[in-house]
Amino acid sequence: MNENLLFDAVIFDMDGVITKTALTHAAAWKKMFDEYLRKREAEHGEKFVEFTHAGDYLPYVDGKPRYKGVASFLESRGIDIPFGDPSDAPGIETCCGLGNRKNDAFNEVLEKEGVEVYPSTVALINELKDAGIKLGVASSSKNCKPVLERVDLLDVFEARVDGVVSAELGLNGKPEPDIFTTACDIVEADYANSIVVEDAVSGVQAGAKGNFGLTIGIARENNRKELEEGGADIVVEDLDEINGIEGLNEIFQRFNP
Repeated sequence: MNENLLFDAVIFDMDGVITKTALTHAAAWKKMFDEYLRKREAEHGEKFVEFTHAGDYLPYVDGKPRYKGVASFLESRGIDIPFGDPSDAPGIETCCGLGNRKNDAFNEVLEKEGVEVYPSTVALINELKDAGIKLGVASSSKNCKPVLERVDLLDVFEARVDGVVSAELGLNGKPEPDIFTTACDIVEADYANSIVVEDAVSGVQAGAKGNFGLTIGIARENNRKELEEGGADIVVEDLDEINGIEGLNEIFQRFNP
């Protein structure tokens, strides 16, 4: 461990931070919701208004647990259906059923196209690992483990708190800080000495609520302003702007004098 480093742990979100799967999720959400809204138009006479990335995905779905994202978007459209149960089949008209239908679409794309990573994030993760910094991944996704396995990064992290673990432990999803604080608890790091790295507004809101030493927002969606307003201490477009572990240490010191 480098004794000059001022922080003990870094907790990374996965989709959009480590892996280029955020856009895969967004495409799967659009496919599912547009199909459902067309169905409602045919069955209930409700005018079809397409599900858009900026107007719907980012404010209502991005970063949230799957079923919470469904409920949030439907509420924005004034659509009231039962929440249902996570075991609901993808064809069932419940929040859980629609969420499971979206997951099927996501896995189809994943199987067809595979998974890419952000090289700058992986380089920083490896540098942190070599320096003895504790590493965790905190994600709303229930696909976190298989996605990380595909890119050979699962074993890099000492803690993984994802959608599956959250359901088992009864954790609140983002924007509550539960998944990040739980990851810190697992690696035995104080929140004030830990860093959260996120690309979703709900994620930086969670970092701010959890009183972490530093919350970094990655503006991959031209959403710098939203991330800053959500509580990110600094916002970058890619982690290569951080200048590695020493640059990260300097930034941490700036916010924790």
